[in-house]
Amino acid sequence: MTDIARLRAGHVGAQFWSVYVPARLAGRGAVTATLEQIDFVHQLSRRYPDVFQIASTSQDVERLFAEGRIASMMGVEGGHSIDSSLAALRTLYRLGGRYMTLTHSRNVPWADSATDVPKLGGLSRFGEAVVAEMNWLGMLVDLSHVSVETMDDALRVTRAPVIFSHSSTRAICDVPRNVPDSVLKQLPRNGGVVMVSFVPSFTAPAAADRTRAEDAEEKRQEALHPDDPTAVRRAMEQWQRQHPEPPATLAQVADHIDHVRRVAGIDHVGLGSDFDGITSTPAGLEDVSRFPALVAELLRRGYSDEDVRKVTSGNVLRALRDAERVARELQATRGPSTATIDQLDGKRPGA
Repeated sequence: MTDIARLRAGHVGAQFWSVYVPARLAGRGAVTATLEQIDFVHQLSRRYPDVFQIASTSQDVERLFAEGRIASMMGVEGGHSIDSSLAALRTLYRLGGRYMTLTHSRNVPWADSATDVPKLGGLSRFGEAVVAEMNWLGMLVDLSHVSVETMDDALRVTRAPVIFSHSSTRAICDVPRNVPDSVLKQLPRNGGVVMVSFVPSFTAPAAADRTRAEDAEEKRQEALHPDDPTAVRRAMEQWQRQHPEPPATLAQVADHIDHVRRVAGIDHVGLGSDFDGITSTPAGLEDVSRFPALVAELLRRGYSDEDVRKVTSGNVLRALRDAERVARELQATRGPSTATIDQLDGKRPGA
């Protein structure tokens, strides 16, 4: 879904590269794998210096855009990547991480995920310290993938705007990964931004229904074949052939953008896509070259040129500038935190 030619055709001037590692990884293995992903982004920039350059600040993004290069920032997709260590968090920031998703698909010892069994009811005390340290660094707090309770706790604790790096709206498509109106209504006070995803099962209700049915069938097959993963895989492949994913559309993505604008306001919506993090795309948004088609749809719906600038880049850059300002203020008052999860939560990671 992404290559240099199509990035150019899509007029992409900046993006977050997700340095994602699977949530099943834990401990130091997750940290090492994340470092390898970060190294790859640096290697990419070194190999194609006329196309990509690592951006560390909002000013870098604007300068590189003016130079005709694609500003490359990195998003650490899941708090498992820091192994419950604020020192690891700071190191990932120094290497280029400019947001961190507090969880991925599984809970971490200090925060609940949207797609796991709740353990904490949101953030633990150490989870609050992680958010505070991200504020100190100027690292955006990403609330995609987290439970609603974690969203609420993070919005209570943070002094800087949050982002949702790739989420859509629960009012239109009722899945745990999407953002409810109760959270959207908090964004004007916080300054946060929902970067609307292009994931079909987060976009189209029919696709979400099919995903729920697929999950239920997989659990049924695992119960039928508890010691035979090959049988489960074959059964699921047959089920998938018999139940193709209903299509999502560009217009439905625009509907989610409309909903965020209606509930939170035009200053709180952006584009998250999730290209190459998904296996299918909405019709009309097949790859990164298709961003202009979405812009055309927004203009057709009556968005002004200024509205479109906010959605495509302005809102996220403003959130990043605000996070940088908060970091300067906090760093003038204290140094880096030495808190540990043992001290704050009274247990070892994973205990």
